[in-house]
Amino acid sequence: MESAACPARAASAVDLRWLLSVAAGGLFALLLLLATAPFPFPASSPRFFLSPTPSSSSSSSPQRPLPPLYVESTLSRPAPPSTTTSPPRFAYLISGSAGDAGMMRRCLLALYHPRNRYILHLDAEAPDADRAGLAAYVAAHPVLSKTGNVRVVEKANLVTYRGPTMVTTTLHAAAAFLWGEGRGRGADWDWFINLSASDYPLVTQDDLMHVFSKLPRDLNFIDHTSNISWKAFARAMPVIIDPALYMKTKGDLFWVPERRSLPTAFKLFTGSAWMVLSRPFVEYLIWGWDNLPRTVLMYYANFISSPEGYFHTVACNAEEFRNTTVNSDLHYISWDNPPMQHPHHLTLADWDAMLASGAPFARKFPRDDPVLDRIDAEVLARRGGADVVAPGGWCAGAGEVGNGKSNETCAAVGDAAVVRPGPGAERLQGLVSSLLSEENFRPKQCVVEEEN
Repeated sequence: MESAACPARAASAVDLRWLLSVAAGGLFALLLLLATAPFPFPASSPRFFLSPTPSSSSSSSPQRPLPPLYVESTLSRPAPPSTTTSPPRFAYLISGSAGDAGMMRRCLLALYHPRNRYILHLDAEAPDADRAGLAAYVAAHPVLSKTGNVRVVEKANLVTYRGPTMVTTTLHAAAAFLWGEGRGRGADWDWFINLSASDYPLVTQDDLMHVFSKLPRDLNFIDHTSNISWKAFARAMPVIIDPALYMKTKGDLFWVPERRSLPTAFKLFTGSAWMVLSRPFVEYLIWGWDNLPRTVLMYYANFISSPEGYFHTVACNAEEFRNTTVNSDLHYISWDNPPMQHPHHLTLADWDAMLASGAPFARKFPRDDPVLDRIDAEVLARRGGADVVAPGGWCAGAGEVGNGKSNETCAAVGDAAVVRPGPGAERLQGLVSSLLSEENFRPKQCVVEEEN
């Protein structure tokens, strides 16, 4: 056995010496080539890329600009915030479920402005007839249909209470706003606002546009904190599966017995699920050029009440956006102390506190509560019937709006750039001035609090 193996070892040794000789020759040829080539290694850079330098023989011809060394520098170019002095435009997502079609219509009419964009999402628990009826109502309304800026989601998502499917629905609408009807960059808008059918405005759109026209258009109004306290154990550590991701009928979350540790690659933040997000930040969420939004999204797929953490965590862990946050959701909400899972329903008893807050939005409202009628009459000047839109400087003409109802001031679309702010603008300006004050703006911006 041993004598038969000796020739094989000798042949192997010869092959090894031959391979080493070839490798040495190849290495020498490579070094010789590099020594005579017109593109030396950069002396001061540790990157393993070669940067060609122009030779004297080609100095007369224009040089093609070099591509960046890293792909991220090509991708991380969000559209710059708008610097126009024209009134800003808002992209509204209004969400609801079974039984919310009526409230959604009312909220839309109270929020309507021809400069804005609107997406209405009745989740898959609502019957198809409700979505079809909502779309037919928009198409038949002489004011809503005039500019074609209202869309109803036909293939609705199923949304599970406390699950991540609300985040996916919000991102779905954001992507639709960016893509647009023309399958391109999408219509012009400056801020994305998510609301539910139980929300209602406390200012007119003219009030909102007037105040926001004075603001940098990269600001993100997002209530947030890094002090997640009990939420770390109750929401971050459990492992859950949202059945709405793969089922056609709504059900409760599926809980896995195992628990997980908190992440170390990014810091968790939490806060309100209601936000006013700038277009640059929304583009970052959708395009995700450095992959942070997708990484965090995968983590929050197993997070209880993920809408109260996903957007906040992305904003405060992204270097280019953490200094754009304003620590407020711009909502008036009445909570217990300590807060329970749901806020109080707002009624006429909350009238003074709502207006004193200066907030442009409030929630939750019971369906067709008398407080909504008072907001329509005294705040929005929305009179003349259930189908009228809230008037503004854009309105032109009087006449029939729908179902035999008439609006004395707003039956046609005039100059949409005309803004006539009212008392609501003063209230909102007071709130915004406080939020952007020296003691509230920077000191409350994505602050990482010490763990207890």
